[in-house]
Amino acid sequence: MKKRTTLLAGVLLAGTALTAGSTAVMAEGKSIATVVKIAGIQWFNRMEEGVKEYAAATSDNAFQVGPAQADPQQQAALIEDMIAQGVDALAVVPMSPEALEPVLKRAMDAGITVITHEAASQQNINYDIEAFVNEDFGANLMEQLATCMDGTGEYAVFVGSLTSQTHNQWVDGAIAYQKEKYPGMTLVGDKNETFDDSQKAYEKAQEVLRAFPNIKGMQGSASTDVAGIGLAVEERGMEDATCVFGTSLPSIAGQYLDTGAVDGIGFWDPSIAGYAMNKLAAMVIDGVAVTDGMDLGLPGYEKITLDGKVIYGQAWVNVNKENMADYPF
Repeated sequence: MKKRTTLLAGVLLAGTALTAGSTAVMAEGKSIATVVKIAGIQWFNRMEEGVKEYAAATSDNAFQVGPAQADPQQQAALIEDMIAQGVDALAVVPMSPEALEPVLKRAMDAGITVITHEAASQQNINYDIEAFVNEDFGANLMEQLATCMDGTGEYAVFVGSLTSQTHNQWVDGAIAYQKEKYPGMTLVGDKNETFDDSQKAYEKAQEVLRAFPNIKGMQGSASTDVAGIGLAVEERGMEDATCVFGTSLPSIAGQYLDTGAVDGIGFWDPSIAGYAMNKLAAMVIDGVAVTDGMDLGLPGYEKITLDGKVIYGQAWVNVNKENMADYPF
C-alpha cells in the first residue's frame, strides 16, 4: 500500500456516506452499510474513503455510518436502524464484539450478510477479516519499543476500550513477547482505557507519568492514543527520555513523530480494509467461495489465510519520522 492515496483509479462516489441517524437512499445493486466504532475520527474518515471507492467501482450502494461516541450501545442502535432499512449486508468494526452478538444475530436471522473487522471472536457473522494476526502485530510494536528502551525499564500500555478485541490482542501479544524476549522490562499499572479519545489518552498518560516518574516506554492501541501520549511527553520535555510506539496514522501522529515525542507507529490502511469488507460482503451475497490462499485483489490481501470464519491478510507497515511522508493519510 506504499505511496497509495487511493485504492483504484477513478473518482469517488459522492454522497454515499451517512452520519449517525441518517437515512440510507437505496440504489440499484447491493446495499452495504459499513458501521464503524465512532464517526469523525481520522482513522474511520480514511476507512470511509475505501467504502466510497468500492461504491464508485461497482453498482452497489455502499455507505458508512458511525455513532457520535465510542459506545457499543449507540453502535448497536445504528445496526438496528440498518436492519430496519433492509440493507443486504453489514460491514461492522465492533466497539465490543460481545455486546453486538445479539443484534448481529438478528441481522443474520433477517437474511443480511454480516462481515466484521477487528473482531476475530465474533460468532454471528459470515466472515471476519483481519489485516494480520493481531498478536503478531502487537509483538512487532513491542520489538520496536524494546529496542528503543534498550530492553530495560518500566513501560505502560493503552487500549481504546477494555472490550475492544484487537486492542487487547495487540497489547497481550506485546506483553507476552516482552516477557519472553525482554525480561529486563517491567509492565507497570493496568491497561489504560482511553475510549478512542486523544484527550483521554493525554490525561491517562499524565497519570502514568505522575505515578511512575521513571517510566521509559508507552504503547498505544487506539489510533488517537499516541497523539495524546505524545502531547503529555512534549509538555514535560521528555522526548529523549521516553519511547512511544503504537497504532496510528501519520495524519494523527505526524507532528509528534516530527518532534520525537512519538518514536514510531504501525498501521494498516483503513481505506483498503473498508474496501475489503465491502468486496467480501458482495462475494458472499453472490455465492463466491472464499478459499485459503485467495487473492482479494487488494494490497496486503493478495494471499489470505482462512481460519474458520476468520480471514487474515499481511497488511501492516511500520512508520517513523523518516518514512512517514510515504503514507500521506
